[in-house]
Amino acid sequence: MSNKTTDICDQFSERLRIAAPIFSDYGGRKQFAGKVTTVKVFEDNSLVRAALEEPGEGRVLVVDGGGSMRCALLGDQLAAMAQCNGWAGVVVYGCIRDSADIARIDLGVKALQTHPLRSVKKGVGERDVPVTFAGITIRPGDYLYADEDGVVVADEQLV
Repeated sequence: MSNKTTDICDQFSERLRIAAPIFSDYGGRKQFAGKVTTVKVFEDNSLVRAALEEPGEGRVLVVDGGGSMRCALLGDQLAAMAQCNGWAGVVVYGCIRDSADIARIDLGVKALQTHPLRSVKKGVGERDVPVTFAGITIRPGDYLYADEDGVVVADEQLV
């Protein structure tokens, strides 16, 4: 079985939470999947950096940025760090920057939009808490599958 979201939906739809189609693809890897780690922040990417500094072990960082369109929570330096540290991808409910550079990094990146302004760095936010956006709740330890067709989440690894 493939990791394509369409195939996963065909076989497991009753076991999935399917995100509303609000995200665009920015990373060099369009299809990615992994165990979820979450951060909940608002216009402060300190916890994003702290998470991506850790060994990713194929995980996906889900960033609840409150949907803010006023600054970016991920740029090329953090994306490169994530790729080097073994993260599969990052899903940002907010904005990223350095999109042309991120497109050349072998990392899955989905976000709402781009914004040139970097975030503040005050260390404010929460780590490994349930987050809710795009019509679904995503919990630490869930398994996320993403590709050009969307984002789906399950309580466990399905494929």
